[in-house]
Amino acid sequence: MAGTRTPADEARETAVEAALARLDLDAKAALLSGQDMWTLPALPQIGLRSLVMSDGPIGVRGVRWTADDPSVALPSPTALAATWDPELARCAGTLLAQESRRKGVHVLLAPTVNLHRSPLGGRHFEAYSEDPYLTGVIGTGYVQGVQSGGVGTTVKHFVANDAETDRFTVNNVVSERALRELYLAPFEAIVENARPWGIMTAYNTVNGTTMTEHHYLVNEVLRGEWRFDGFNVSDWLAARSTVAAIEGGLDVAMPGPRTVYGPALARAVRDGKVTEDKVDAAVRNVLRLAARVGILEGAEPVVTELPDTVDGAALAREIARRSFVLVRNENNALPLKPNGTVALIGAAARDARVLGGGSATVFPARIVSPLDGLTAALPDGALTYAVGADPNTELSVFDNGFELRAVCRDADGNALGSDSAPGGQIKWMGTTGLPDGVTHDRLHTVELTGTFTPRESGPHTFGIQGFGPFRLTVDGTTHYDDIQRASDDDPFITFFGAPVPHAQVELTAGEPVDISLTHIVEVPDDTAMPAVMFAAAHQDPRRDPDDLIAEAVAAARNADTAVVMVATTERVESEGYDRTHLTLPGRQDDLVRAVAAANPNTVVVVNSGSPVELPWRDDVAAVLLSWFPGQEGGAALADVLTGAEEPGGRLPTTWGSLSDAPVTRVVPADGELPYTEDVFIGYRAWERDGRTPAYPFGHGLGYTDWTYDSVETDGTTVKVRVRNSGTRAGRETVQVYLAPAAPDPERPARRLAGFAGVEAGPGEIAEAVVELPCRAFEIWDEKTNSWSFVKGSYEIQAGRSISDRRITTTINV
Repeated sequence: MAGTRTPADEARETAVEAALARLDLDAKAALLSGQDMWTLPALPQIGLRSLVMSDGPIGVRGVRWTADDPSVALPSPTALAATWDPELARCAGTLLAQESRRKGVHVLLAPTVNLHRSPLGGRHFEAYSEDPYLTGVIGTGYVQGVQSGGVGTTVKHFVANDAETDRFTVNNVVSERALRELYLAPFEAIVENARPWGIMTAYNTVNGTTMTEHHYLVNEVLRGEWRFDGFNVSDWLAARSTVAAIEGGLDVAMPGPRTVYGPALARAVRDGKVTEDKVDAAVRNVLRLAARVGILEGAEPVVTELPDTVDGAALAREIARRSFVLVRNENNALPLKPNGTVALIGAAARDARVLGGGSATVFPARIVSPLDGLTAALPDGALTYAVGADPNTELSVFDNGFELRAVCRDADGNALGSDSAPGGQIKWMGTTGLPDGVTHDRLHTVELTGTFTPRESGPHTFGIQGFGPFRLTVDGTTHYDDIQRASDDDPFITFFGAPVPHAQVELTAGEPVDISLTHIVEVPDDTAMPAVMFAAAHQDPRRDPDDLIAEAVAAARNADTAVVMVATTERVESEGYDRTHLTLPGRQDDLVRAVAAANPNTVVVVNSGSPVELPWRDDVAAVLLSWFPGQEGGAALADVLTGAEEPGGRLPTTWGSLSDAPVTRVVPADGELPYTEDVFIGYRAWERDGRTPAYPFGHGLGYTDWTYDSVETDGTTVKVRVRNSGTRAGRETVQVYLAPAAPDPERPARRLAGFAGVEAGPGEIAEAVVELPCRAFEIWDEKTNSWSFVKGSYEIQAGRSISDRRITTTINV
């Protein structure tokens, strides 16, 4: 399935075999073990340079988590999937390859193609969709784009890493059919159509075997059936056993230098516990990757002519506006009327949240907030702003008004080096993450030092995120000097969890004060991943929420249109933990209701990476979903609200209330999480249970209307003719669903079989051409352990969403 080898592939294989033959056992074992947080060791004796990996998926951080080396920040993966455009995904990948090369990165740790099994999954913003077909198509475009720039990908997290609760230990019990039809399907499609150079195996266990040791899924399915020939890297700290991991098909154990490979692997071979040919197979995969990216002497890289340079800011803006999903638009509330006045309301309009929390975080050189974007787009005097309600009910990491640096010192107080820290966050993982001149063996303290200029007068709260000894000083007074304890075994939960408040200081707007947070670094000698991670946190003076809402209502009454921004926070959507509810944080629901009562022309923009409940949705004029829109989100929002561009997104995931959601269990019991819903997740489950969501899969409105004129098929190709029956040019995403004519309780009522985007001017006709994959007619037969083509009569249903199917034809296969 992964394709046949070309002459260039064969030449690289020859170079790989020659290099492998010149390595002794210790060198081979060392190559399979990270030498630090992000790299594999160089082997000069065979002309192999060090391989560098970096987190993605919306930007390329590089080996240092610092704003001194900024990254382009694209919209979230849910936003990319909402474009329903694999070519745009390919463009995103091409840009990220460009960013990778700029930062000296050979392999991007992305994309994430796990499914939205339950809306409670805390990391869903980093994955694409609830549908395996859509996920596979978008992921294929992304991988093709990255690798067209000569940079490898690692499709992750293989497999069934669909929630965060107890992710290191949970045993997900999944039927073979559900694995094949849902969770493995995006990986299979990407392996077949994009030939990725890497796969990342997950933390979790599947059916009793941890994924870094899963011989069946890795060696028999991934490498055997699908003929995947790339390298298999563990998620960071996921590898647990030397012998079981190498037998299970794991090539590289990250991070280093202390892993289950390296000297431990060489010793296992010498002790007769592992045969050296297993080591050779893994080394061969790593050398093949090195040859492909151009760091193995004597091997020509796959890409010798780079793609054209991509404008990162322009692409981020295009993806954002193409991803925005207009789910409601009564009386043509959008686009905004020319020369009208607008009251922009919401803390997220001023302090934009453009990306999700966790390891996907990058530092863009600039962020365009909605307030920035609309200020630039609207005439002077047309826009007013009110906070209304703040979703951040807890402290958040330092942001506006702080000018900080991190100063590193040894035990004698001597300065070793420094780094910028504009957000008050320190995330130095491994030796490569430290500032120049700093080493873990000499590092004793890190001081965040600088100034804070408040934008509001009143009592400001300061606190700390992280664990260990800290001293916090504000304006010359020490408010905390003690040890903050870890709250959980998972370091992500401890670090990305709620900051602890330790001081409240009365400050005056515009008057800067000195800030210092000193941390005594305690890195155990035997730790597998030396890391320095902590953050300073802050909260503006808390005003009476009722007063803030009253101010927003007054602003709304005096404007032609009220635009309310509501948002989630990093405490709601982040790596490391799942959600317990889908409600918006703080008083945001109250804010929307009050503004809508004051101004019937209220537009709500929802700034979240995944579904939230919108209990007021029928009481407002328009609802626009903006996801986490990346660094240019505010400019893109202005484009869409003013009508310069139309919202192009369609829902990649069903939105509804938690009480109606069919699959809500993400918490294991006694270490196990059974996927009792089997193949029924997302729209498949909503339809089976006869439940009506707030907004169905595939839904999305534009600024024009479309009429579906005809559909025809020869059994493999579907052609749908649509007419732009509105008054302006637009783009339509034509969706094709395949439904067995005879209902079968063991099969979904219908499934997405294909889609295509078309563009047309007013009155013009366009034709969408969709190829029907053979897999759309197949199910996994657990009796024969194989795919089974289900013959019979099928309806081909074309339309605008899973519940808005406009035109139908029938075929017999």
